[in-house]
Amino acid sequence: MTDPVRTISRLAWREGLFTPGERSVPEETAISLVYDGGSHAVMMGSPVDLEDFAYGFSLTEGIITTLDDVAEFERVDYAEGVELRMWLKGDRGAALAARRRMLAGPTGCGLCGIDSLTEAVRKPQPVGGDLKMSPADIETALASLTPAQILNRQTRAVHAAAFWTKADGLVALREDVGRHNALDKLAGALARRSIAPASQGLPGIVILTSRISVEMVQKSAMMGASIVVAVSAPTALAIRTAEEAGITLVGIARSDGFEIFTHPHRIVPEKLAHVA
Repeated sequence: MTDPVRTISRLAWREGLFTPGERSVPEETAISLVYDGGSHAVMMGSPVDLEDFAYGFSLTEGIITTLDDVAEFERVDYAEGVELRMWLKGDRGAALAARRRMLAGPTGCGLCGIDSLTEAVRKPQPVGGDLKMSPADIETALASLTPAQILNRQTRAVHAAAFWTKADGLVALREDVGRHNALDKLAGALARRSIAPASQGLPGIVILTSRISVEMVQKSAMMGASIVVAVSAPTALAIRTAEEAGITLVGIARSDGFEIFTHPHRIVPEKLAHVA
């Protein structure tokens, strides 16, 4: 199994001098997602929490609707990378065969290999629920990330996606060199614990350490997340997609405040915030 962090020698230039030393850097490897014996996607990512990634990618891409749609899972390691092999049950395998496509992309590529414009800007799954969060809740949720970002503390070079609730605090956090991968890993981790980040499941917020692109909104909608908070800004298409999906989109979230871009009714002063 490949270590997700490597220590390498480096030469630093500071204050007019070269200084030898070492630095921890994240590993990345080719990860192939294989369904019913056919390769569907090859992504570059961090070689950690890969079973979460396999299930999460399958869920957020609509290949499966529940974990029960997977009859069998196998991980196979090669010198060149890792194969995550899944065998699908019944009609899920037939449905995938009908839409099978090859996808090979660089780190964090979310749309590489999409074969139609319609698929790239597909309508998001609608999200409902009357979950409420206060500004203090968001601040607390953000503060919980840093202590849990083990890979990023070592390397300062990976993204994180997390799920936070008022009752339990930080429920899960996953890291990866690719922001889409981190979110897929989170989706898989929650699903494998039978946690649904929606009002009908365990109500909470999805937190991202990256910018918010349209595919991040699409994946969050597939998870059923009604509030998505990110430390960076959204794209215009991400905002339109979140508006259509019914997602409260919060960006530029830092210790000194944040900006709400869609469905602001879920973010209310402390005395009004509650979970219905």
